[in-house]
Amino acid sequence: MKILRLATLLLGLASSAAALAQMPRMELTAGFHRIEAEVAATQADRMQGLMQRRNLGPNQGMLFIFPQAQRHCMWMKNTVLPLSVAFLDEEGRILNIRDMQPQTENNHCADTPARFALEMNQGWFAAKGIKPGMGIGGLQRAPAAR
Repeated sequence: MKILRLATLLLGLASSAAALAQMPRMELTAGFHRIEAEVAATQADRMQGLMQRRNLGPNQGMLFIFPQAQRHCMWMKNTVLPLSVAFLDEEGRILNIRDMQPQTENNHCADTPARFALEMNQGWFAAKGIKPGMGIGGLQRAPAAR
């Protein structure tokens, strides 16, 4: 019985890792800072986000691409990493930045309609001096939301 449970757990972890590995990656910039972003352009990838992720490199993040600009909200259910999220308009200008605590279900929303959200390790934007009104480069190469 224990072996069956362990096998089921390992299969689930392998499936999660495979799903995460399938997300495309792209390079973005914030000023002269380089960001390696996984891209969540599908509904399934946006729902998965960084859930269950145990670590995120110092300049790694996740770019969420939404089909249309709206006051999108993010939450941290099943997410164990403390994150900061920057909501971006169509041109990649940062609208607002919110810090999010692990494993909470509080909504963290864009102040105005956003087309993108960029999640990074908590404090990354502040440590780099990245603030609302500044731009994120490279979004013109992002795939369309699906």
